[in-house]
Amino acid sequence: MLKTVRIIMLAAMCTILSAAAFNPPPAAAKTQADKYEYPFQDPGLPVQKRVSDLLSRLTLEEKVSLMHQYQPAIPRLGIPAFKTGTEALHGVAWLGEATVFPQAVGLAHTWDRSLIKQIGSAVGDEVRGFHHLDPAANGVNVWAPVVDLLRDPRWGRNEEGYSEDPFLTGEIATAYASGLRGDHPFYLKTVPTLKHFLGYNNETDRGFSSSSIDPRNMREYYLKPFETAISAKAAYSLMPAYNSVNDKPAILSPLLNSTVKRKWAGDDFFIVSDAFDPSGIVNDHKYYDSHEKAHAHAVKAGIDNFTDQGENPELTKNALTGALKQGLISEKDLDQALANTFSIRFRTGEFDPDELNPYSRLTDDVINSPKHQQLAKKAAEKAIVLLKNDRDLLPFNSRKHESIAVIGPFGNTLYEDWYSGTMPYRKTPLDGIADKIGKDRVSFAEGLEQCGFKSALTGKFVTAGRDGKQPLTAAADKLEKSAAFDAADWGESIFTLRAQANGLYVSLQDDGKLIADQKQPNGWIVKETFQFEQQPDGTFAIKNTANGKYLTAGKDGTLIAAANKPATAAEKFSKTIIKSGTDEAVRLAKAADKAVVFVGNNPYINGRETEDRKDITLPPAQENLLKAVSKANPNTVLVVTSSYPFALNWAKAHIPAIIYSAHGGQGAGSALADILFGDENPGGRLTQTWHTSVKELPDMMNYDIIKGKRTYKYFDGRPLYPFGHGLSYTAFRYSGLNVSSDSIKKDGSVTISVNVTNTGGRKGDEVVQLYTSPLFKTRVKQPNLDLKDFQRVELAPKETKTVTFKLKQTDLAFWDVTRETFAIERGTYKISVGSSSADIRKTKRIFVQGETIRERNLRRQTNAENYDDYKGVLITEESKYGGDAVKNSTTNAWIAFHDVRFKGEKRIKAKVASSGGGEIGIFLDHPQKGKQIGSLKVPDTSGLQNWKTVKVSVRKSTGPHRVYFVFKGKVAIDAFQFER
Repeated sequence: MLKTVRIIMLAAMCTILSAAAFNPPPAAAKTQADKYEYPFQDPGLPVQKRVSDLLSRLTLEEKVSLMHQYQPAIPRLGIPAFKTGTEALHGVAWLGEATVFPQAVGLAHTWDRSLIKQIGSAVGDEVRGFHHLDPAANGVNVWAPVVDLLRDPRWGRNEEGYSEDPFLTGEIATAYASGLRGDHPFYLKTVPTLKHFLGYNNETDRGFSSSSIDPRNMREYYLKPFETAISAKAAYSLMPAYNSVNDKPAILSPLLNSTVKRKWAGDDFFIVSDAFDPSGIVNDHKYYDSHEKAHAHAVKAGIDNFTDQGENPELTKNALTGALKQGLISEKDLDQALANTFSIRFRTGEFDPDELNPYSRLTDDVINSPKHQQLAKKAAEKAIVLLKNDRDLLPFNSRKHESIAVIGPFGNTLYEDWYSGTMPYRKTPLDGIADKIGKDRVSFAEGLEQCGFKSALTGKFVTAGRDGKQPLTAAADKLEKSAAFDAADWGESIFTLRAQANGLYVSLQDDGKLIADQKQPNGWIVKETFQFEQQPDGTFAIKNTANGKYLTAGKDGTLIAAANKPATAAEKFSKTIIKSGTDEAVRLAKAADKAVVFVGNNPYINGRETEDRKDITLPPAQENLLKAVSKANPNTVLVVTSSYPFALNWAKAHIPAIIYSAHGGQGAGSALADILFGDENPGGRLTQTWHTSVKELPDMMNYDIIKGKRTYKYFDGRPLYPFGHGLSYTAFRYSGLNVSSDSIKKDGSVTISVNVTNTGGRKGDEVVQLYTSPLFKTRVKQPNLDLKDFQRVELAPKETKTVTFKLKQTDLAFWDVTRETFAIERGTYKISVGSSSADIRKTKRIFVQGETIRERNLRRQTNAENYDDYKGVLITEESKYGGDAVKNSTTNAWIAFHDVRFKGEKRIKAKVASSGGGEIGIFLDHPQKGKQIGSLKVPDTSGLQNWKTVKVSVRKSTGPHRVYFVFKGKVAIDAFQFER
């Protein structure tokens, strides 16, 4: 029988919470049940009984109301209000001043599980502190961490993830979530929510684009970090992504139930939608024509709580009520969803006496406490990566009384990002360096052009008011201070303008006027960015990127962003350079003993949520500044502060020392100064491959890590800097690599140990990395190297430590598409230990007692997506509630099945679909030049989800072959089977 996969949804599940009856907190055993009005209020009862009792007392209308993000209080039952979704990616965000730790990608650069857990715990404490201030508004369900894999450095949200590697991402996510969760056996400090499930790495069209992910990529790569954190009981919630996966909105993915809840999580887990995603099923994906159908499917797919329309629950309530009336869902479906949510709410302690819950004692005193400030600085130090250090230019010696020129737009600025908290204080690099050697030995130049703009219409210069309230006007006769603006180049022809009049950024107002009133670019829609377009007459048209309108000067000189195109003199401006920031920087660099140039990205510009990068190069003005300064002073250090990798080709070739850090939070400047002057030794390591050009990357929408040659696992070029790279001020020697056995038996393991010695004169941290790779011809392409474990170890000068790892046979498994299961191939593998993926110090061989994968038997029903190779196809859905199928995206597309043993088969039957009719040719050994043994004529089924089973004869063949299915027309295939 051909594949007719139907995922059994929650309506047909076993009884609610049948798998687990959670034990009450130990101290609750002494409670007296008769003092509680309702059993669900009794902390001495198992959670299962409390949940069941609570649900039995709710009306249907109340149940519907509790399905929204803002769960209302139910006063008659004493149920308090509850809100999901406190942002806590690298500190508590959007609630006021809080400790700001390095960006998430920066935390991962520490490769330090223990430190990451401490940071997670500190953030969890501060969440509880804000919760203490306002329990209803500041919930303890946190939307963190982000475990989307960083497969492409152009992704706008690169800063939010941890790594391109699924193992490293899973480990860091587990550590952070474990800290957020707390260590109490019952009560949860916070409820960590993993984001964003699944295959989400593009901002362009994210609301309706589809990520095509085949079974190997899905099982070996995209699912892994989610599985790690959930299976470890570090995370208790999950959020689906906005995009589709294989043409099905991720919010409706069958994997939410079949894999996340049933295989990984158990019953103490709930799934919450992303903001506006439920209505997006209709509005963006156009997947259903009504919110009732969309919400019903979401509930059955496993969504337990709906985030939509902000605090207004009406769309959610109306859609669910309508779905109930139409019989699309039942009250039992709501009970299951609410049971999942309340099983966690009971563990937050909100229903229990404060004396039972240790986290109820956390108050707002913990927010930005001195302890957390020190932890933030430590995290920033540990996250710094030394990319290059020729001539041992670093560290500087503070006792030499040398002068230092601090240069660049990041020298005296710290930036927040969309998901960071509000910094209570800002210690910039200039501050940190001045603290080390004194202000008298430090000079500073931001390196920005200071410009004036004259309106072609009025003949007057544009000015800004000092008070931050007056609109920009083109009314000044001469270039006075009020007519001067600092222009910062952020790349891709995007600039910001900061008024010299008041030091604030020019920002678009709701009425289209422009006022210099912002401390930094900010907001969901950034209104402080402009594009300069040079006109044939040498003037410039200036467009605000927020509304896409050109600046135009009125007769009174007032500027307004309102023109659709630069058609008249009113939209044209001449630019005058008042002062060259580069000239000033060169002057200071020549006068100083050392120069430090600070470049990087603004987290709100050219790469953030809703916006991918087009390129990975530095902004032109920043690179030109670097070149000029390094020419003026050969002792130039480059410091890159960025949310993502840059192609630093010129810098790598010409600058003697390069430091990289993600945006490091409130203590970044002090941390960097400690590294520059050797008070701390850099030990951070890259968690992504740094490429030399976008030419090394496939299309942004290519989600195939294997065929796309993405990440260190499959990239076969020479990167700018490899995965795991990072230098130190000391040196480390590896010796005595030992493996406890020369073979691994089935379900067995070996212990691997290596001695690491600090051979230098400074204390330092080494990140010891364990990789494996097969030394035999595998059935399918395997990674060049595969990270299996790591340890960050601190070593005093001349100290030796033994680092130990455990490698299990199952760690070597890959997804065998021939049987839809994980398998371990029999053969010899190489164990590699080193300082990075490109700096392997010691290796050993080990024989693994696995299996030899047999030839494919296509006489069994074979799902089309289980191909071995392909060209020009995409994975699509078999049906709205079903599994996957394959469709072509180009002409002459094909899928291939390798190692097929034919035994005289005469027929093939296949489940196919088409829009307009087509054909699938069957060839042996080559898609064009091979022998054609048959052809599937695909009738017009009026759509690719309307399936028809067809049977045709094929020419008998024997022996091993590769089988190619070649697509013509707009066709799809779900499954097939050869017959004798």
